[in-house]
Amino acid sequence: MEDSAEPSPKRRRSEDGYEESPPRRRQISRSPSNVSPQYRLAERPAHHGYSRADGADDSEDALDHRFYRDRRSTESPSPSELHARRSLTPPLPEKPTQLHYRQKLVLKGHKKGISAVKFSPDGRWIASCSADATIKIWDSRTGKLEHTLEGHLAGVSTISWSPDSKILASGSDDKSIRLWDVATGQAHPVPLLGHHNYIYSLAFSPKGNMLVSGSYDEAVFLWDLRAAKVMRSLPAHSDPVGGVDFVRDGTLIVSCASDGLIRVWDTATGQCLRTLVHEDNAPVTSVCFSPNGKYILAWTLDSCIRLWNYVEGKGRCVKTYQGHTNNKYSISGAFGVYGCPPCQYAFVASGSEDKTIVLWDVSSKNVMQRLEGHTGVVLGVDTHPTQAIIVSGGADRTVRIWRSDEDMQHQQPIEPEPLITDA
Repeated sequence: MEDSAEPSPKRRRSEDGYEESPPRRRQISRSPSNVSPQYRLAERPAHHGYSRADGADDSEDALDHRFYRDRRSTESPSPSELHARRSLTPPLPEKPTQLHYRQKLVLKGHKKGISAVKFSPDGRWIASCSADATIKIWDSRTGKLEHTLEGHLAGVSTISWSPDSKILASGSDDKSIRLWDVATGQAHPVPLLGHHNYIYSLAFSPKGNMLVSGSYDEAVFLWDLRAAKVMRSLPAHSDPVGGVDFVRDGTLIVSCASDGLIRVWDTATGQCLRTLVHEDNAPVTSVCFSPNGKYILAWTLDSCIRLWNYVEGKGRCVKTYQGHTNNKYSISGAFGVYGCPPCQYAFVASGSEDKTIVLWDVSSKNVMQRLEGHTGVVLGVDTHPTQAIIVSGGADRTVRIWRSDEDMQHQQPIEPEPLITDA
């Protein structure tokens, strides 16, 4: 593969190939101390598809209920009612132990490695960004190329969709953030400027009026998109910031960095409410909230993905997912859903440096499937918001769409297009 001589589409911890900015010497941190202030994190209201039993523990069954549906009644039925329910209700199916995704489309067109891929919130589009300084927007069903967005002067490491799927934000090594109109493929005339180095991560707020960004300059900025100005600069970390995300109601922001710290911030005040750090102190390259807002998922350069309960106490790691390879590149992934209602469960999907995509059951931590097809490091993975579809992108310059056999049984078949090429 010709990419071996090119700079990595995503940064490495110590050998990212960019020579215009020398590696930063670790100095005395300007960040808040690792001791977490004793602020109280309010419980978030559960999403309609992601409920949590009060006072539940982090056991395997409890996690399934927390991520998806708690099927227990709040009232204790009488013995006669229980007998009637058992006689009328068919037994629940056993929990699946495997997933069955298959590669359906391979999308070509990027000239260098792909840093990230994202489904739009409405599921209609896939956006991919690349070290070739472009972003491409594809039809998620057919794989047709809709737009190629050009305007950045250097590689693009991160993208984020607005909640209404009409705007795409991109962050680049040219130190700028651009907003794109998806319908026209045109950039907004005024880019967001303020970071002093490469921009590694972006996330829209749930209302779409704010954007959070993380950069190699160690800063986290909160942007007012109406004014196109920085609302707040968070003294976040003492190393490059690899990941940022908003919680589902927008009241909290999470950030992570190569200093091994994960910090939770109050959006309104900018106060640091939690500092999560694992005893191994491995660099943290990517981070996201769980769909119900109760957990944080973090990728680290020790080939581990950790699930943190940040609400209770000072925060603790409740699950560690292993089986992929991640020692050098910034790799990201997403939560997904499998099973049919009312028996739905959560899985974690992630790229890997061994050219595969790995899917774990959230509660048991078992690997449910490995997807093979890429010929290089898989850097970005995302899941469709409503269907059993996965998209991936990586150093082999391809975007690949994977569909579950279970989903294909309930969807209209698409025309067989094993390879789609951007002319």
